[in-house]
Amino acid sequence: MEKLQRWWLGKWDRIAAGPGSSAWLKGIGVLLGLYLLGALVVGLYWSWEPARFDVEAKAVPHEGAAPAVGSHTSGALIEIVETLLNKPGGYLSNDRLPPGIWLDNVPSWEFGVLVQARDLSRALRKDFSRSQSQSTEDADLAKAEPLLHFNNKSWLLPSTEGEYRKAVKLMRQYQLRLADPAQTQSQFYARADNLSNWLGDVSTRLGSLSQRLSASVGQRRLNTDLAGEADARQSTQGMAEQDIQTSWLELDDVFYEARGTAWALIHILQAVDADFAVALEKKNARVSLEQIVRELESTQETIWSPMVLNGSEFGLVANHSLVMASYISRANAAIIDLRKLLTQG
Repeated sequence: MEKLQRWWLGKWDRIAAGPGSSAWLKGIGVLLGLYLLGALVVGLYWSWEPARFDVEAKAVPHEGAAPAVGSHTSGALIEIVETLLNKPGGYLSNDRLPPGIWLDNVPSWEFGVLVQARDLSRALRKDFSRSQSQSTEDADLAKAEPLLHFNNKSWLLPSTEGEYRKAVKLMRQYQLRLADPAQTQSQFYARADNLSNWLGDVSTRLGSLSQRLSASVGQRRLNTDLAGEADARQSTQGMAEQDIQTSWLELDDVFYEARGTAWALIHILQAVDADFAVALEKKNARVSLEQIVRELESTQETIWSPMVLNGSEFGLVANHSLVMASYISRANAAIIDLRKLLTQG
């Protein structure tokens, strides 16, 4: 091993000391500089968040087909996952080479979208496609859901993109069967209780996000884990008060995860508005759902600052995380009210 090292070092010294070595090294430096400049430009392009898509157009599985109940929701889910895979730069969370490996905001945005896609795929398998708790689950959805829960950072053998594309293919087969009157075993049950169950999952996700966003400036919080029930217990005794603050290294990650979450929810809720129109009208709850979408749309406004700022609550510098937390919290409060409307007789 030592002989090999001495041979290589001697060979490198002869190359560096030989005629034209200076020009050769300059050429390498120029190529490296051009590569880094090109990677920077490509990275900026890949950092653009995808535009919104038309949910109504994605409800038709093929030309000539008419949307069936559930076509909007399944079509929105398919397009959301395909956007993750086909946007500029493709899926970046598992990249191992520049410029993808340098970008952290886009992978955070992707994770927010992915969590909503996973939750909806579970709701499709568990509730929307089944008439009751003892009914058989849809075979394609039973295979698609675990594929979407595959490791989101796997590079090879198998790759994350490959597993997600398999899930898209299975979900598309389910959407096609919904639109086929002959396929009576394939169903989507647009009931108020099904919708309420899924909205409960959405609410817990948004509640967690709003807390993480609000912790950008640091808070001293009281322990309310067991509040409201005198006999409640927990595994270990928690502190009565604790300081909560999101690390400054994670501020932009949480912010873009929230933007990705909201982007996905806007499309899903628009699809729900179409598929659950009858149930929502019966509960006089459609306007409540539309207001939730309005709140989430505010999270997608253009960010004019080159970075996510973290000023104090009433300071001179903006705090983007607190602004995002405000929109997310208002949307979550509206979802809680919507669930109450859906459970009322």
